[in-house]
Amino acid sequence: MGMGAPELDAATADAIAGEIGRASKHALPIGAPCPNCGTPLQGAWCHACGQKGEEYHRSIWHLIAEAFEGLTHVDGRVWKTLPRLIVRPGQLTRDYLDGHRASQIPPFRLFLVALLLVFVAGGLSVSANPTDFKMRPISDPRTLAKMSPSDRADIDAAMKQIRAASAEKAVLAVHAPAGSKAFWTTQVRNALDNPESVIAAMEQWGHRLAFLMLPIAALLLAPLFAFRRGVYLFDHLIFSMHSLSFQGLLLTLVFLVGLAVQGAAWLLVLAPVHLFVHMRRTYGTGAFGTLWRMVLLFIGSTIAVSVLLVGLIIIGLASAH
Repeated sequence: MGMGAPELDAATADAIAGEIGRASKHALPIGAPCPNCGTPLQGAWCHACGQKGEEYHRSIWHLIAEAFEGLTHVDGRVWKTLPRLIVRPGQLTRDYLDGHRASQIPPFRLFLVALLLVFVAGGLSVSANPTDFKMRPISDPRTLAKMSPSDRADIDAAMKQIRAASAEKAVLAVHAPAGSKAFWTTQVRNALDNPESVIAAMEQWGHRLAFLMLPIAALLLAPLFAFRRGVYLFDHLIFSMHSLSFQGLLLTLVFLVGLAVQGAAWLLVLAPVHLFVHMRRTYGTGAFGTLWRMVLLFIGSTIAVSVLLVGLIIIGLASAH
């Protein structure tokens, strides 16, 4: 098998170990009859029919906990992983890269859970602080009441110029074929009339495009460590999963704290501090080497996020109806 086979084998072994651990919590004793076919059990599963040999008479709290665990695939390792992700992120990533993986949540699973929490908390924050996106026309009395006489005169002059320019282009517009310009003009008008549809489309696609931040982060890190021996793209992927998971959990905390108090955004100052510690301890770089890499990573991330936001706006406008 080609490159990546050790990681694939480790992930498979990790999943099997987690499943065996969950099954053994309520496993019937060896020799007990299988509840399904009656064959004496020789392990956690019946070797005759394949059903788990478990005792299902459990309290409601056990069932709720197992349902949550089944939906998120988060087990007891979460209490070992999260504190280390917060306090000792470099050591957590370094341990995974060095092969010490059984005691921590798989990075991609952690990333998915953090991403889910961000969207849930963000939805709660938006619901608690609704914004009216409807645009009032200039002729609205509430708009005019906030304008000075000079402002109204300037607006009237501007509107006359717009009408004159529109009249000059009207003849050409009548004979112009319907193309992309006409499509986007219609979509912008639809967006102004129904901004909620644009926001809904952006939110829906935002969930999908958020996954792109993972490969983007890894690709941005690759040239920053191009001349360091023993550092591969796989290492950058694991680092990115852990780093973005922390940033997602921090953003979730900001959203939730913001529901109760003002100024929760100040917690975001922890993001660069955590990234500095994480990068330095994972890659073994010095303080200066870490800082200049963080600056370049910030510039690259800003450009990538800007491109994704423009893409979201375009998608939202195209979906307006």
